[in-house]
Amino acid sequence: MIVTVLGSGAAAPSATRVQAGVLVEARAVRLLVDCGAGVVHRMATLGVDWPGLTHVALTHFHADHLSDLVTLFVAWRYGQLPPRRAPLTLLGPPGTLGVLGRLAAAFDVDVTTYGFPVTAIELPRQGTVPLGGGVTLASHPVPHTPESVAYSVSDGVHRLVVSGDTPEDEAFAEWAAGCDALLLECSLPESMAVASHLTPEGVGRMAARARPRRLVCTHLYPPLEGADIPGLVARWWSGPVTVAHDGTVLALPGND
Repeated sequence: MIVTVLGSGAAAPSATRVQAGVLVEARAVRLLVDCGAGVVHRMATLGVDWPGLTHVALTHFHADHLSDLVTLFVAWRYGQLPPRRAPLTLLGPPGTLGVLGRLAAAFDVDVTTYGFPVTAIELPRQGTVPLGGGVTLASHPVPHTPESVAYSVSDGVHRLVVSGDTPEDEAFAEWAAGCDALLLECSLPESMAVASHLTPEGVGRMAARARPRRLVCTHLYPPLEGADIPGLVARWWSGPVTVAHDGTVLALPGND
């Protein structure tokens, strides 16, 4: 399983980080988790095979996690020759179909009738769906917005957990326990803490509960640039820590 952090930033504009997006490559599955602003062009910058994506999954409906979704569909239809014909599965929590309908009304891009077969699936906030080839996607609620979920991707050997946006949550940490890699949002310093996001210290406490093989901090706001994030995390968690940037690649289950 190969994991590429496409966008390691958050809602605030950054010169070096675009908004949320993670590519997961497992067997024949090419899954994009979230598609915030800048993610589509970042895939081009990194040489990612964006025409070859097989699945897209949304963690929740904030703009910094889905605003490039329409850009991606337009690129599949008008940004390549020939246009995309391969099927795609688009997944998200309850409410996803309504969001797709509102996007269609705003941008005249109905993803379900856009020139190639699209299967749009609303997952329960706690459920599992096969993606093909023995790869599964599982969802678990996190207390960020009413619909927010985290995802677990498993190929039967390795397990990746992507938090989406979340504050500290013991139930989520227990669900993520023992995963090969935990991509955990790490938004703001303790001095700017808000109830809906994590600080590095909160990330450390979550990691201490989840005990991942590797912890990856992402979704950074500018006030954390230059901070000693691994040092702050280490007050509670002594395992391997990676502070993601756009283009960070993990080969599971590696520890380097």
